[in-house]
Amino acid sequence: MNDVNKLNEIEKQIRENASLHEADKIQMLKNIQKMRNQKVNMLITGVTGSGKSSTINALFGKQVTRVGMGVDPETMDIDKYILGGLTIWDSPGLGDGIENDKRHSQKIIDLLQQTDENGEALIDMVLLILDGSQKDYGTSYELLTKVLIPYLGKQRKDRILVAINQADQAKKGRGWDSEMNQPTPALIDFLDQKVISTQSRINQSTGVDIEPIYYSAGYQEESDRLQPYNLSKLLYFIIKHTPKNKAATVILESNPEQEMWGEREEDKKYQEKISKNMFGQVLNGVQQGSQLGGRIGRRFGFAGEVAGSVIGGVIGGFFGLFS
Repeated sequence: MNDVNKLNEIEKQIRENASLHEADKIQMLKNIQKMRNQKVNMLITGVTGSGKSSTINALFGKQVTRVGMGVDPETMDIDKYILGGLTIWDSPGLGDGIENDKRHSQKIIDLLQQTDENGEALIDMVLLILDGSQKDYGTSYELLTKVLIPYLGKQRKDRILVAINQADQAKKGRGWDSEMNQPTPALIDFLDQKVISTQSRINQSTGVDIEPIYYSAGYQEESDRLQPYNLSKLLYFIIKHTPKNKAATVILESNPEQEMWGEREEDKKYQEKISKNMFGQVLNGVQQGSQLGGRIGRRFGFAGEVAGSVIGGVIGGFFGLFS
């Protein structure tokens, strides 16, 4: 079911639910219309080999359409992918030479300075990907210090997420439990320390306190396949760094393959948070305590009877994880 059909089905369930108060029904339908109209622009950047493409594919599937690409790799423009209401800007990888880095950095600066039709910053959030298999993040720190932080404006902390990819290769594959597709406790300790040291270095370089997260986008080469790890957490943090009124667009465009999002308790925790975020946007302004045909399950964390169970099932099902 594509994103348009998902919203159509949710809207249909709301219209046909006789137990909804009319005022609440009108409010929910207005909220859905707002969700239809929201556009999100996300910039993904990082050094060459950090896994930007695999991250895009893991998060949003193979449906992403590239609509902009430079002809000459040496002067390549920022690639632009459009998936429904979501536009992903994929900057060329840095670290391939001083002159190339300068050119690519200027392209990023130019993009960050663009505004939309309302005069607001075009780019809603930036995902900076670090390569977990590497020890030296010098190029990435320079990108943060000289390009991203200075041009993200006053809300820069809320608009940037730093994520460490390839957690499975953080110690050259040692400490990764391939059968369980997760790090061993020893590797988790190592990754946690990497997060702390990276956070400290970013703070020292920029004065901004940004807590990175780690994950693995996974890969698939013939019969050798690694499922993503911590992808639900990554999506949740992307949503947190996206303007609240636009977060539903990111959720709607996420990868529909359930197996990509993980079955660990930790994964389910973030899946619940994502679902709650979506419920919150659909139900925004609906009166607490209204008789809407049943309670949302306890798993969604809402108090009072604020939505019908049928609607809850539909909204949960669109993500492929919460039905």
